[in-house]
Amino acid sequence: MTQVTKLFQYGTLGALMTGLYDGTLTIGELLEHGDIGIGTLDQIDGELIVIDGKAYQARSVDGQLEVLDVSNDMTVPYAAVVLYKPAHRFEQDKVISDGDLQAKIETYFEGKNLFKSIKMHGNFKKMHVRMIPRSQTGESFVKVAANQPEHTAENVTGTIVGIWTPELFHGIGVAGYHLHFLSDDHRFGGHVMDYVMANGQVEIGNIDQLDQRFPTTDSNYLKADFNLDQMKSDITAAE
Repeated sequence: MTQVTKLFQYGTLGALMTGLYDGTLTIGELLEHGDIGIGTLDQIDGELIVIDGKAYQARSVDGQLEVLDVSNDMTVPYAAVVLYKPAHRFEQDKVISDGDLQAKIETYFEGKNLFKSIKMHGNFKKMHVRMIPRSQTGESFVKVAANQPEHTAENVTGTIVGIWTPELFHGIGVAGYHLHFLSDDHRFGGHVMDYVMANGQVEIGNIDQLDQRFPTTDSNYLKADFNLDQMKSDITAAE
């Protein structure tokens, strides 16, 4: 029997857009379902980066970027992880922009309606990231995102992980690429804005199923009214 690869997602980006930031799933529980992935932490406190089964938090405090190990008892309102199994792999030995590299990645897709996992390790001439600042449940995500700290590193070595989401599922996640970065020295990371790769290895994983879990113990989520059109517009603006 062919083994099925499941994308495990807790919460949705759409729920974050409405200001639902309470973490209701522990990192320990999350990591039972995947070893690479992305997300955010309770009260959207920075960017969650899961690489090789370990969780890291990238955040900006008083203008200074820091990367922290995340304990198993910390919680998330939103995260997406997968047990990573690369189906395609190629070496990138020439300098390439993010747009050109991502177009190259998509030539390995069988079609446009399946999720994909992405992992890239290499040397980057430029890496531009941002991280959502800690906010309280109820605050407008779009307003918070408008003031996100951004940081840029040059000539940095590290790993990009993330998910490519079909347009069909925009709202559950952000359509297209949702990528996070962590440097090898664990001193730089965040949500990827743009980059230039000098060289590296690119891996693409197939995803057969979406295991979507909901915060069933969060009364705010259970009672929330969602404006779907506004939610999708806000995701595009914020992400």
